Amino acid sequence: MDRANMMRIFPLLVSCLLAVAVNADSVVDLVDDDFDSKLNSFDTALVMFYAPWCGHCKRLKPEFEKAASLLKSNDPPVTLAKVDCTEGGKSTCNRFSVQGYPTLKIFKNGEVSSEYNGPRESAGIAKFMRAQVGPSAKELLNVKTAEEFIAKEDVSVVGFFSDDNSELKNVFVKLADKLRETVRFGVSTNKDVLAKYGYSNNVVLFRPKHLNNKFEPDFIVYDGSASKEAMNSFVEKNYHGLVGHRNVDNSAQFKQPLVIAYYGVDYVKNPKGTNYWRNRILKVAQSFHNDFTFAVSNKDDFQQELNEYGLEYINDDKPRVTARDANGRKFVMKDAFSIESFEKFLKDVKDEKLEPYMKSEPIPDNTTPLKTAVAKNFDEVVTNNGKDTLIEFYAPWCGHCKKLGPVFEEVANALKDEDVAIVKMDATANDVPSKFEVRGFPTLYWLAKDDKGNHVRYEGGREKDDFIKYIAKHATKELKGWDRSGSPKDLKEL
Repeated sequence: MDRANMMRIFPLLVSCLLAVAVNADSVVDLVDDDFDSKLNSFDTALVMFYAPWCGHCKRLKPEFEKAASLLKSNDPPVTLAKVDCTEGGKSTCNRFSVQGYPTLKIFKNGEVSSEYNGPRESAGIAKFMRAQVGPSAKELLNVKTAEEFIAKEDVSVVGFFSDDNSELKNVFVKLADKLRETVRFGVSTNKDVLAKYGYSNNVVLFRPKHLNNKFEPDFIVYDGSASKEAMNSFVEKNYHGLVGHRNVDNSAQFKQPLVIAYYGVDYVKNPKGTNYWRNRILKVAQSFHNDFTFAVSNKDDFQQELNEYGLEYINDDKPRVTARDANGRKFVMKDAFSIESFEKFLKDVKDEKLEPYMKSEPIPDNTTPLKTAVAKNFDEVVTNNGKDTLIEFYAPWCGHCKKLGPVFEEVANALKDEDVAIVKMDATANDVPSKFEVRGFPTLYWLAKDDKGNHVRYEGGREKDDFIKYIAKHATKELKGWDRSGSPKDLKEL
């Protein structure tokens, strides 16, 4: 390359390197020793808990750094920080129950405010976090504003206060800060608004008009103590009503035991047809509201979820009903929907009269050292095998899993005479027991022989020697072929 071209390219390279440096410097690195002290100095912070080897983390990191540079001059400021859970931040990650990577949490004045469930690209992250530092409850300054706010097609939680310094208002504002991502909050001290609605020191949850029904009230007045926890419970319990409208964005808010009716739910194009079926579900649900959480979902939006219950494309109007009990076991209503069949299904699930549905591959012969678990043999191969166990949950299409496959097989062959089981399971073709959190692939867990209930996520290296050393150290009984450090024993001693 000639000198002239070098001179033209050099400034560009310098500017690129400077841009990378600026982005990287915008994210604050936190470790166990300074996590609390540094975080307490930030009004609002988004913290990414990560592992360097995690593919999702590697993809998010540059976007996170760009977002940090965009937010650096924001007024009020928003700080983006990261914690390496495999090195200096191990204790911090354990303290905040980080089990998958990346995990993102929003902190306010050093305390967890909420989980981050927003976008994963720089502009979206910046926009989302800018909204975190605005007012968490909309000021309803007059009757018209209040009426328009409550008339929106979403749940509204409104605080009516004649006393600006009431204890209830202070709690309300704190809760609004905590739940601002998922709940619309409004607040008013205007005397005309208070007179219009007849409240002076109250918090009221208003349900949207399209979800109004004769089986439950259209609004509920909070009558609990001036406690953030109690008010939070009130909002969570009543937010979705007796039968909530569950969609892709809010699906995580519906907790087990959960009953879902899937059909053509569409409050824009077909509100009448949507409520025709919902009202029938409501009629039955009122007798079981202490036993289950109820929801309706659009069948097309959740086809993949329906497949998990063995339900293919639905080509008629009637709801298909599924349930999960408190332990995550799955049940499918096989009879055509009617008020009578729905009621019987709920009674049978409640009384444990039904066989749970299980998605599983056929049981393999398992004659090789590397064992294969499927849903139908999981207890036999993993839980009740009487051995320390290392299990890999994988996906056939996952590149990292394909690379790990032969290594895992080598480990199994090396340990075939030890009191240790090396197991793999296709998590896309089998139901994974609910106690195992599998967010990405591969996910590995270690289960001690005498303590299978307290499984530990394996976060070590992915080479044969890494696995051998880990197993040698953590095995319930010292291995025959390796000492506790993972060094091979003298064969003469065997």
